[in-house]
Amino acid sequence: MTVFLNGATAMACAVAALFFARFRRRTADPLFGRFAVAFALLGVHWTALALTAPSYEFRPLLYGVRLAAFLVILFGIWEKNRSR
Repeated sequence: MTVFLNGATAMACAVAALFFARFRRRTADPLFGRFAVAFALLGVHWTALALTAPSYEFRPLLYGVRLAAFLVILFGIWEKNRSR
Protein backbone atom coordinates (compact mmCIF):
# COMPACT_ATOMS: atom_id res chain seq x y z
CA MET A 1 0.00 0.00 0.00
CA THR A 2 2.88 2.37 0.76
CA VAL A 3 4.33 1.88 -2.71
CA PHE A 4 0.97 2.74 -4.25
CA LEU A 5 0.67 5.92 -2.19
CA ASN A 6 4.25 6.95 -3.01
CA GLY A 7 3.46 6.46 -6.69
CA ALA A 8 0.27 8.50 -6.40
CA THR A 9 2.20 11.28 -4.68
CA ALA A 10 4.84 11.18 -7.42
CA MET A 11 2.11 11.49 -10.04
CA ALA A 12 0.53 14.42 -8.21
CA CYS A 13 3.92 16.15 -8.09
CA ALA A 14 4.36 15.58 -11.82
CA VAL A 15 0.94 17.08 -12.54
CA ALA A 16 1.73 20.11 -10.35
CA ALA A 17 5.05 20.53 -12.17
CA LEU A 18 3.25 20.52 -15.53
CA PHE A 19 0.72 23.09 -14.33
CA PHE A 20 3.45 25.40 -13.05
CA ALA A 21 5.40 24.97 -16.30
CA ARG A 22 2.29 26.00 -18.22
CA PHE A 23 1.79 29.04 -15.98
CA ARG A 24 5.46 29.92 -16.51
CA ARG A 25 4.96 29.90 -20.28
CA ARG A 26 1.85 32.11 -20.01
CA THR A 27 3.15 34.72 -17.58
CA ALA A 28 6.96 34.54 -18.05
CA ASP A 29 7.27 34.70 -14.25
CA PRO A 30 10.43 32.86 -13.12
CA LEU A 31 8.82 31.93 -9.80
CA PHE A 32 6.49 29.54 -11.62
CA GLY A 33 9.50 27.97 -13.31
CA ARG A 34 11.17 27.46 -9.94
CA PHE A 35 8.02 25.81 -8.60
CA ALA A 36 7.90 23.54 -11.67
CA VAL A 37 11.48 22.43 -11.08
CA ALA A 38 10.83 21.92 -7.36
CA PHE A 39 7.77 19.76 -7.97
CA ALA A 40 9.67 17.75 -10.59
CA LEU A 41 12.38 17.11 -8.01
CA LEU A 42 9.76 16.09 -5.46
CA GLY A 43 8.30 13.70 -8.03
CA VAL A 44 11.74 12.15 -8.52
CA HIS A 45 12.08 11.83 -4.75
CA TRP A 46 8.75 10.03 -4.32
CA THR A 47 9.46 7.77 -7.29
CA ALA A 48 12.84 6.80 -5.84
CA LEU A 49 11.24 6.09 -2.46
CA ALA A 50 8.65 3.87 -4.11
CA LEU A 51 11.27 1.92 -6.05
CA THR A 52 13.79 1.33 -3.28
CA ALA A 53 13.45 -1.33 -0.62
CA PRO A 54 12.67 -0.11 2.91
CA SER A 55 15.89 -1.73 4.13
CA TYR A 56 17.98 0.13 1.54
CA GLU A 57 20.98 1.44 3.45
CA PHE A 58 21.33 4.75 1.63
CA ARG A 59 17.61 5.54 1.52
CA PRO A 60 17.95 8.55 3.89
CA LEU A 61 20.26 10.13 1.30
CA LEU A 62 17.26 10.37 -1.02
CA TYR A 63 15.96 13.11 1.22
CA GLY A 64 18.71 15.31 -0.20
CA VAL A 65 16.56 15.54 -3.34
CA ARG A 66 13.69 16.82 -1.21
CA LEU A 67 16.04 19.34 0.41
CA ALA A 68 17.11 20.54 -3.04
CA ALA A 69 13.46 21.02 -4.03
CA PHE A 70 12.72 23.14 -0.98
CA LEU A 71 15.89 25.16 -1.54
CA VAL A 72 14.76 25.86 -5.11
CA ILE A 73 11.43 27.14 -3.74
CA LEU A 74 13.16 29.30 -1.14
CA PHE A 75 15.52 30.72 -3.76
CA GLY A 76 12.58 31.50 -6.05
CA ILE A 77 10.73 33.33 -3.28
CA TRP A 78 13.88 35.21 -2.28
CA GLU A 79 14.55 36.18 -5.89
CA LYS A 80 10.96 37.36 -6.38
CA ASN A 81 11.05 39.57 -3.26
CA ARG A 82 14.53 40.89 -4.03
CA SER A 83 13.48 42.28 -7.41
CA ARG A 84 10.91 44.64 -5.84
